[in-house]
Amino acid sequence: MLNSFALWRDGRGRISPLRIVALLLLLAPIAIFAFDWWSMGRPARLLNDVIHRTGYWALLFILISLAITPLRRVGRYPQLLDVRRMIGVGAFCYAFTHLLLYIADQSYDLLKVGSEIVLRLYLTIGFTALLGLGVLAATSTDAMVRRLGGKRWQRLHQLVYGIALLAIIHFFQQTKLDATIPAFIAALFAWLIGYRLLVRNKKPREELSTLGLLLLTLTVTILTFAIEAVALGWAFRISPLRVLQTALDFDIAIRPGWVVLGAGLAVVLLDIGRLWWGRAFPAQGKTSRARARPQQAL
Repeated sequence: MLNSFALWRDGRGRISPLRIVALLLLLAPIAIFAFDWWSMGRPARLLNDVIHRTGYWALLFILISLAITPLRRVGRYPQLLDVRRMIGVGAFCYAFTHLLLYIADQSYDLLKVGSEIVLRLYLTIGFTALLGLGVLAATSTDAMVRRLGGKRWQRLHQLVYGIALLAIIHFFQQTKLDATIPAFIAALFAWLIGYRLLVRNKKPREELSTLGLLLLTLTVTILTFAIEAVALGWAFRISPLRVLQTALDFDIAIRPGWVVLGAGLAVVLLDIGRLWWGRAFPAQGKTSRARARPQQAL
């Protein structure tokens, strides 16, 4: 029974370095908050600050769980699947804490909280995403996989795409002035969805080419710059071309498009490195491929 709570152990009861890294990743937001408090002092609006932090990390962990599929396919590292469920449940825990802190901020007035969720669109969207995450977390156990059956379970957990989209919309609606981080997160989500669409009809062991990964990255990057320019131009009543002219001015800000480009190119380099490794050490490459079990990408 106690082994079920030993999250640092794999299904065979062995200590898993990968699971330990995932646990440290899930605990990182707490460490970051503690460091910020120690270095900058107590926030002026402590509860409000923690509410925003937990919501942000919940969304980020949703995207990290979605990034598992391209990373394990491109890197030929199927062991990553072992921590995807853990990260997804972690995202729900942060989202649920986000709601609990909001209830505390409203002085535990559940009637007021309920009316706010119903009347305020951004809260309705956020609460809907939380309910969806709750369903996925509740059905994340091996017992539920067996009870639902593999195909039904996979179809159910494909709801994560809609949940992520709702969470991103909720995040955008919460952003008052600087939409740089929401724009980057939306672009990252677009890359992850674009990747899945491109590999949808491919065989489990057939990967997207390096050129395909590069073209996907460049396409999402260009769209990110273009959409951001149009959005800022409309908001500030200026020409989108003027916004694009500031893209190379890193003293103003590092635009989301550059961050997306960097993240996409990192995946391209991972693919190049994997190809080089397979050619340099073909025997090991064949062994790792033999160990990998085909699983439907989520």
